[in-house]
Amino acid sequence: MKTQRSTRSKNRRWGGTTLIVVAIVLAVGLMSMAAVFIGSDGGIAARTAGQDEYVVARGSFEISVPASGELAALKQIEIRNRLDYRAAITELADEGTYVSKGDVLVSFAEDEVQDKITDAEDAVNTAQAALVAAQSKLDIRISAGESEIARADLDKTLAGLALQAWKEGEVVSRRQQLKLEIETADMDYRRLFDKFQESKELVKQQFISQDDYRTDEINMVKAKARLDQAQLDAEVYEDYQFPQDQAQSQSDVEQAAAERLRVEDRLKAELETNRVEVTSKEHQLRSREQRLVDLRKQLELCTVRAPSDGLVVYAASLETHRYSRGDRGDLQVGGEVRKNELLMVLPDISEMTAEIKVNESLTGLIEAGQRVIVTSDAIADVAIEGKVISIGVLAESGGWRDPNRRDYTVKVLLTGIDGLGLKPSMRCKAEIYVGTVEDAIYVPLQAVYREGTDAFVYVPDSAGYSQRRIAIGKASGLHVEITEGLDQGEIVLLREPKPREIVARLQDNPPPEGQAALGRPESDPGEMQHRRPRNRPSRPPHG
Repeated sequence: MKTQRSTRSKNRRWGGTTLIVVAIVLAVGLMSMAAVFIGSDGGIAARTAGQDEYVVARGSFEISVPASGELAALKQIEIRNRLDYRAAITELADEGTYVSKGDVLVSFAEDEVQDKITDAEDAVNTAQAALVAAQSKLDIRISAGESEIARADLDKTLAGLALQAWKEGEVVSRRQQLKLEIETADMDYRRLFDKFQESKELVKQQFISQDDYRTDEINMVKAKARLDQAQLDAEVYEDYQFPQDQAQSQSDVEQAAAERLRVEDRLKAELETNRVEVTSKEHQLRSREQRLVDLRKQLELCTVRAPSDGLVVYAASLETHRYSRGDRGDLQVGGEVRKNELLMVLPDISEMTAEIKVNESLTGLIEAGQRVIVTSDAIADVAIEGKVISIGVLAESGGWRDPNRRDYTVKVLLTGIDGLGLKPSMRCKAEIYVGTVEDAIYVPLQAVYREGTDAFVYVPDSAGYSQRRIAIGKASGLHVEITEGLDQGEIVLLREPKPREIVARLQDNPPPEGQAALGRPESDPGEMQHRRPRNRPSRPPHG
């Protein structure tokens, strides 16, 4: 571990971009008159200089974006109350413990759900009985309907046969009978008529008595009456009885057919009603069975087990949920939780990330895959390697403290963290390396100042220091590239001199008329803004 720490610290020192180098540059312990400054390209420049002075060097340095944030697990699982009601906690895993997959995280009281399961089982049994009754009723109605249809079909058939029998039997027989009666009466009348005519001649000749004559006359009149009656019966039958019988027989057939249709329609309606009732009972049964299944699942949810290995972190401990429980206090045995309330999270600390905040003006420099050095506040002496894996889509406000500030969250995947004991929410600092300046003259960032559009440094001048204009190029969190105004080997002051130490200011030596001031304007969008020290010229940006 010591070797690893030493190697990382050395790499950062050679990169010229870590806080350790700053501490070295500004350390009070560098009391010697000779200072050694090392560039990232390995070049060394040494020159006699004071404690707070720096010998201008030429070399290479990396451009980095400083940021801060906190550690987080790359993957974490949320544990919530999945019960459909407020539940009382009966067992709870201690926060901060590392659990394995299948370990009990939290248990809830089961009495309420057990009572609901009993009621649901009774409801299922009742629904099953109702379904059986409805199905039996349907089966009976189907059987009875088949009998009714068969009876209606028989009545229709019989009515048709009766009509046919009437047409081909009764009508023919009746007409033959009436015809026979007419013919018989006619023959009898003719016979008696002829006999009466003979009686007329015989009575005149006094061969028969007057009484016999009257008898033959009466018999003739009766025969004539029978003939008229037979003819009248035939006319009445054809004109009245036959149409009536025909209409009645035809009506019987039509009524039988209509009754068959009525029976069929009524049966369909009744069967549909019975089927709907069966379907309703089936739906009720399924609904109650599903309710029972859900309740049994609820019973299983009364015991929450770890879905994977992880560290137990209560939701109340998370910053975003710190005030979510109100006055109910932290998670504890005997307490109640709401439906779907977040109880805890299980971060997988085998893979950790640093979620750091970068000002919106610098996000254009950040890309996925860039190298990052992260130091945790808990183990500040260990430099952790990482790389950018994502950049937030939306900016976050600085809150009430700085409402104008807008930051993006940059997620960095850390490597080589085994044995470091890192945990989520640990504060951290980071340097995101966004580029490299090659073969340039550069000075430490604290040596450069700005006044208006002028950038300048303090250089030794007789018994004090004078301000000298410079033009600056790219910068990192530690170094600034000097494009004009300084040469390699010159000395610059690393602190702001006391007023009595300043022997010449910029206004004492203004630039020639028409010549632009050296340096870059403060409004350059590529610069990183720094706080301006009180009662001193502004410091240059870097970026």
